[in-house]
Amino acid sequence: MRPQFVLFGSSIVQYSFHQGWGATLAHLYARKADIVLRGYAGWNSRRALNVVDKVFPKNAPKQPELVIVYFGGNDSTPLHKSGNGPHVPLDEYKENMRKIAKHIKENTNWKNAYICDDGIHLTTKGNKIVSNAILKELKDADWKPSLYWKDMSAKFEEDSPYDPISLHVKTTNISHAPFPYAGSKL
Repeated sequence: MRPQFVLFGSSIVQYSFHQGWGATLAHLYARKADIVLRGYAGWNSRRALNVVDKVFPKNAPKQPELVIVYFGGNDSTPLHKSGNGPHVPLDEYKENMRKIAKHIKENTNWKNAYICDDGIHLTTKGNKIVSNAILKELKDADWKPSLYWKDMSAKFEEDSPYDPISLHVKTTNISHAPFPYAGSKL
């Protein structure tokens, strides 16, 4: 079974598959890991904390190898005079994020949580920054086995006579060749 990476957060996660950092990860990890989107536009850390045990049940038969948690933008919106809305005071936000990370880390099958708390919606440049930051963390992490995309084997990566033929009339295995991705040196 392939490793599973879960992206859990607000709109910055939900929309990350539209030419964003989630799409970049799914692209680079194609045939290596399943990138699972658990993005909920408009949510804050308070709402996430209320469902974290449903999104990440401890008794699930398949546990993710990596979880990326990304909340904060909605929490940081100004407090509405009605008292309603997504605003969460900073100290509560920090505590909510600690509790979410604790829930994820308590399960022995979950190795790490990479928690981002910058809450802006990303431009193309912003998505490259996030993609590169995540890929750098995965490259530099001392995890066994490595979760860095270049270190992972691809499904069905063996050479085949059905591989594309190069200019030198040799088959070329492209299992590890991502479609050109100019945004990263990782």
